[in-house]
Amino acid sequence: MENTSHTLKDVQKRVDQYISQFKEGYFSPLALMARLSEETGELAREINHYHGEKPKKAEEKENTVEEEVGDMLFVLACLANSLDFDLSDSFEKSMQKFETRDKNRWTRKEEENNHGN
Repeated sequence: MENTSHTLKDVQKRVDQYISQFKEGYFSPLALMARLSEETGELAREINHYHGEKPKKAEEKENTVEEEVGDMLFVLACLANSLDFDLSDSFEKSMQKFETRDKNRWTRKEEENNHGN
């Protein structure tokens, strides 16, 4: 697999180019939410197989956590495109929230090192 990097805008554009080929277009937001829930379950299954207590059955297909996260990103791009918003803007708003509301929630590494002296 080729090693490429994509901005979120690139992801949304590529997904839109793919979906635009089909008469059906994007699923409804509710259907996309169901798809996202389905993909979340598949990710949970993979995490449980590789990092939990439930090993894969011998006949089960090898999936990876990375593939499932990619599937989730595809569905998130579909949702953003269908509702006409920019994932980069969503991410920025989310990070601003975490960087302000949660900035003192956990012990910073430099604080931990100072306490150890």
